[in-house]
Amino acid sequence: MRLSSFVGACALVLGVPALASAQGQKFAYVNSAAILQSAPGRTEAEAQFDKDMTSMRAAVQKLSDSLNTLQEAYAKEEVSLSPAAKEARLKTLREKQAEYQDRVQKMQEQAQAREAELMQPIMDNVRKVLDDIRAEGGFAFIFDVAAGSLIVSADKNLDITDRVVSKLRLAAPRAAPGAAKPATAKSPLGGPTSAPAGLNTKKPPTE
Repeated sequence: MRLSSFVGACALVLGVPALASAQGQKFAYVNSAAILQSAPGRTEAEAQFDKDMTSMRAAVQKLSDSLNTLQEAYAKEEVSLSPAAKEARLKTLREKQAEYQDRVQKMQEQAQAREAELMQPIMDNVRKVLDDIRAEGGFAFIFDVAAGSLIVSADKNLDITDRVVSKLRLAAPRAAPGAAKPATAKSPLGGPTSAPAGLNTKKPPTE
């Protein structure tokens, strides 16, 4: 699952005031990436996503292997094929490549939808805690200083990231005594890629 990409898609900034109206208002800021990194449920969501992607990765690999087999067979037989036979085989290869790309694209969309589904409860909790803290603290705005922010310098005393994380943990349901801890996923929430995290596609060789 792509944490950084999901942070970008679900910005936690609660508002950006005009400078002319900033006087007399209280402000604070958070680092949304740090909050989501520590948010309760994130590890479980990563592990579940990685588990869900197992069958999808296998399906992509099977498609890729099938296409590679066709291409290798054509390469071996090309010299003995008549011009008409070559054209027919190339046509088949182009159709298979198009089918492969279409299937992979659909799988990517399914993976992204599953990622959003797993992350939605976590994002909802973060938004609720931010709204609660903003109301409790009397803040007019809470800014996000995660990657991509336009804020280049800020008073560290206004950083309420740890406060948000603490409140999220207090609000999280406690695990039953003796319950097994979820396995740590292999960081499927890294930076944006052309395919969803965990969905490793092997690009077939060109003709």
